[in-house]
Amino acid sequence: MATGQRTNRKLIPQASQAMDQFKYETAAELGIQNYQGYLGDIPSRVNGAVGGNMVKKMIAAYEQSLAQGNKPATPNVTNQQPTP
Repeated sequence: MATGQRTNRKLIPQASQAMDQFKYETAAELGIQNYQGYLGDIPSRVNGAVGGNMVKKMIAAYEQSLAQGNKPATPNVTNQQPTP
């Protein structure tokens, strides 16, 4: 990796496997086949669509829980600086 670039880090490391599964499910809903392993041949527009739809679904789930009167738990996360 080039100098200055960082990898994405999960704020809650225990959620890593669930987030990967969520990513694959979202890609399948968008009709993207074989969205696992090497993704270098997939255009950034497609990857952005997957990520954008993931965020959209997470926001909808949060709004739904608020509408039902449930206050979802929010993790206590501080502004963490990634380690090199």
